[in-house]
Formats: sequence, structure tokens, C-alpha cells
Amino acid sequence: MRFQERTISRENLEKILKVLDSDEGVRIDNESNHIFVNKSSKRYCIDVSTNNKDEFVYKNSTNEVIDFLKNHMNETSKIFAY
Repeated sequence: MRFQERTISRENLEKILKVLDSDEGVRIDNESNHIFVNKSSKRYCIDVSTNNKDEFVYKNSTNEVIDFLKNHMNETSKIFAY
């Protein structure tokens, strides 16, 4: 299987997060870090990777994830779905 990645807009981020499957994810590239969002059957896992150090945060709903990401994204952030 080949890895497929596509750019998504900020406006579509919430929609993508709501329908995320366990084998899919979202990557957000910032100037200082990378953020990965995945979803299990019960909750979301957010990995904030800065200078090869990972911090994991868990959220129970899409709204909680969006609120968390608002504080970790900026205007130059690039968002990808994979």
C-alpha cells in the first residue's frame, strides 16, 4: 500500500477530525514543531513533537481537540490528512 497525504484547509479540519478512522491521521507543521492527531475507538491522541521530544495529550471529543489546537497553531501552519 502506498502512503497518501493531502493538504486540508483550516475550515475543513473539524470535519476531517470528526470522521477520522483509526488508520488515518492529521499532521500540522509549524515552524517550531509538528503535531500529529490520531483517533482510537474511544479518544483522540495528540502528539506534539518539538526538537525530537514528544508530548502526548488525550482528548475525548472533536471540540476538545479543536480547542487544544487553537493554542498550538498559527497563520503559517500547514495541515495534512493522511
